[in-house]
Amino acid sequence: MSRHALPRRDTLRLLGLGTLGLAVPGALAACAPSGGGSGDGGDADAKKFGFTSWALNEEASKPVVEGIITAWEKAGKVEVSTTEYPYNEYLKQLTLKLSSGEISGAVQLDIAWLAAVAQMGTLLDLGDAAAGAGYTDVALKSGQYEGVQYGLPWTTGSIGLIGNQKLLDEAGIRRLPGTIAEFEDALRALKVLGGGVTPYAAATKVEQLKDIFPWMQTFGCPIMADGEVAIGDDASVDAVEWFKKLYDEKLIAKAVDRFDARALFAQGKVGFYDDALVGKGATLAEAADESLAEAMVAVPRPVLKKGDDPQALLWGHVIVVTKGEGSAAATDFAVHTTSDQATVVDYFGKLALPPTTAEGLAAPEVASDTFTADWTEKITATATPGPFWTYANNAQIEEAVAKQVQAVLVGDSSAKDAMRTAGEDVARLIEE
Repeated sequence: MSRHALPRRDTLRLLGLGTLGLAVPGALAACAPSGGGSGDGGDADAKKFGFTSWALNEEASKPVVEGIITAWEKAGKVEVSTTEYPYNEYLKQLTLKLSSGEISGAVQLDIAWLAAVAQMGTLLDLGDAAAGAGYTDVALKSGQYEGVQYGLPWTTGSIGLIGNQKLLDEAGIRRLPGTIAEFEDALRALKVLGGGVTPYAAATKVEQLKDIFPWMQTFGCPIMADGEVAIGDDASVDAVEWFKKLYDEKLIAKAVDRFDARALFAQGKVGFYDDALVGKGATLAEAADESLAEAMVAVPRPVLKKGDDPQALLWGHVIVVTKGEGSAAATDFAVHTTSDQATVVDYFGKLALPPTTAEGLAAPEVASDTFTADWTEKITATATPGPFWTYANNAQIEEAVAKQVQAVLVGDSSAKDAMRTAGEDVARLIEE
């Protein structure tokens, strides 16, 4: 067993599912696969399989993914049943259902969750399926854990800042801010516009407060250094104190998550917000003003001092396949959805999510898109994986830090005390 691998019972507990009755004596018997469950049982060659996805739960992506499924059913003479969960509840629901054998087939996964799900022992090795499909190296690696190709990459990119050039022009901001100081000046200029404009719709709800990690790195905190947790150092405290300053000056808003930020941006009420490339398509789907598409600009994260590399979190999602019922048909579906040229180019055209194959990226419809090209060159180029992705309890670790940052924002703790506590909590969770 690897240093990061955990027994299934511990994985469930660390994902917060122990309270649901799965991590107690005798619970593993309930997790054993049966019939068409997610284990080795069932007919792998069955022409019916399930597809579980959060994209089916979102207004912008739902019709696009449904179209892919319908076309595949007609072409392949197979039946696909679907299951959907909201993104913020997805990992917990998915892990619960996988463990009880209630989900099988193809499953959409955020690359940040791959380690946790792979360690449950329910996933197929898709190395043979990936061979020859034309995926780029970086895309392939996003679907690997412990050297095994568990996921086929559906889209690969990063989480950075999206700006509204129209608002920036109105605020007299002549060029994109490159440093923290310039970013603060830009936010204050946007605030002067009034009219309900949120200068920076940063995530302030716990669910997405992991966005603080790139800011910590911007201020010089490595998060992890030589196997030791660095949260609690001066740089992490400086980053959170700075974030609190923006909060107190009302340059960022209370109780905002990614979906709130998109909705506000779609209304033309946000100067900057954090998102992945999917944010463009998702936001435009909600926008009444069609000209917003031309106003959306990719913004490299401002740096502490000129010459530093802009920080960004690697982002993407993959399709994995569970062992058992319908796994062969589910694998074929996963390969088609992520690498068929017509499918991936259409997917990009409708959702602005870049393909993961070299051929797809070279398609004129993709290569000529300025926003995507700028994002790839200026943001994804320096993106790094999440600091705790290799741990099965990554979600719990991120939540522990997020709760401490939120405590600072609402005035329940100082940044110094909160980051010391966060560092201690993370170190404990890693050792468990």
